[in-house]
Amino acid sequence: MYKKILLPYDFGNSFINVPEQLVNLTNGDENSVITIFNVISENEMADNVKYQGKHFDDIANDKVEDLKPFTEKLDELGLNYNIKIKTGRVVQELLKEINENDYEIVVMSNKRSKMDIKHVLGHVTHKIAKRVNTPVMIVK
Repeated sequence: MYKKILLPYDFGNSFINVPEQLVNLTNGDENSVITIFNVISENEMADNVKYQGKHFDDIANDKVEDLKPFTEKLDELGLNYNIKIKTGRVVQELLKEINENDYEIVVMSNKRSKMDIKHVLGHVTHKIAKRVNTPVMIVK
């Protein structure tokens, strides 16, 4: 079905239901590639440099390590993926990634880890769904 999928990964959301949907979207096609995309915010970057002496490569390696439970699930399901990590403003970096690449669909999780949030869509999910021409699938 879809060969080029973007999955913006937010460590504040739950991605439990996402792998199943990715299987459905790729339809078992070995040529399908899922790009797991995470943006290290400017504040997180500054805090890590200032207080822990960590720079981009160290933080990116930590993020890849934190992604392991999720990527192991993708491996079990036989899904092809790559991981991209950038730094900057989340919405701007996501829009740039979507606009510079020919993704066929963007898959976003909207299942918040904290249930006390009053809005139906998160800030980033809302802005991306509103501003891109690429189809956006929001997984609850």
